[in-house]
Amino acid sequence: MTVAVKIGPHVVGAGERPFVVAEMSGNHNGDLDRALAIVDAVAASGAHALKLQTYRPDTITIDVDSPAFRISGEHELWGGENLYRLYEKAHTPYEWHAPIFARARERGLTVFSSPFDPSAVELLEELDAPAYKIASSELVDLPLIRLVASTGKPLVISTGMATVAEIDAAVRTAREAGAGGIVLLACTASYPAPPADSNLRRIPVLADLFGVPVGLSDHTPGIGVPIASVALGACFVEKHVTLDRSDGGVDSDFSLNPDELAALVVESQRAYAALGGTLVGPTPAEREGLRFRRSLWVVEDVRAGEPVTTRNVRSIRPAGGLAPAAIDAVLGRAFAVDVPRGTPLSWDLI
Repeated sequence: MTVAVKIGPHVVGAGERPFVVAEMSGNHNGDLDRALAIVDAVAASGAHALKLQTYRPDTITIDVDSPAFRISGEHELWGGENLYRLYEKAHTPYEWHAPIFARARERGLTVFSSPFDPSAVELLEELDAPAYKIASSELVDLPLIRLVASTGKPLVISTGMATVAEIDAAVRTAREAGAGGIVLLACTASYPAPPADSNLRRIPVLADLFGVPVGLSDHTPGIGVPIASVALGACFVEKHVTLDRSDGGVDSDFSLNPDELAALVVESQRAYAALGGTLVGPTPAEREGLRFRRSLWVVEDVRAGEPVTTRNVRSIRPAGGLAPAAIDAVLGRAFAVDVPRGTPLSWDLI
């Protein structure tokens, strides 16, 4: 049995409506005004939370240009990019965090971030972040997880690339260090990610293995994959968001625009509502439909003594008469009384 986790005012867990989180990442394109406009767009979409990434180029890598510090040339988006230069473009300056947090809170959003080093944790604690996200690549950084968990805040841990043993080590470390709850996110750490690599069936497996709520951090195009994840138990859905993919930006190719984010919020809630229960049988919404099932009706005026035939008794809508399966039992019998057209057939009439 999983234990629900509270992130700000929101309860995240099995049996709760999906918690939709919009990841800004580097889609501000180096412009604070654009970052604030993204906050406004996320709030207008109906999403529940905004997430940032908190690092400087020097806290996530070093300025070296050897092959080990370059992304493979065949990468679809960032082929050949130097890590330091990429993070220079993508990072959210520390001094932007306070105005972004303030704008998000003004607009009713829960706002938190992924820290990548102790200085990021210090900043986010000053801003009273209600939770922390551990990115997939940082899942193996157990000292970082220990530090973040020691705040007593909930941890959301992305599991892209991770083995079960690595996830177990991260979860154990977070629990032992005092994390105020853990949420695991199924994730394919590929940018963009092919839908066929999503392996959504792992969601209930992770929930059973670790006894925590499980969601999805998704980098596929569109909203089909996260909607499908809800049917498999995802209670947390994270997608990157931008104002307009045509504006460019490091993550724009696999980000949603505001209208798509709004659709994700609506459709994920519909997907959750559609799960329902395991009852096989008519639902309350079908009550009216039951009235219009087929049954046997007298379809011509008949006199007492006339035989029942396929001309004067038929299976039609609505319900109210004998079941259609009774036709063989009534054919050839005689009517006991005069019966007007439009009367439901019953045993006392024949």
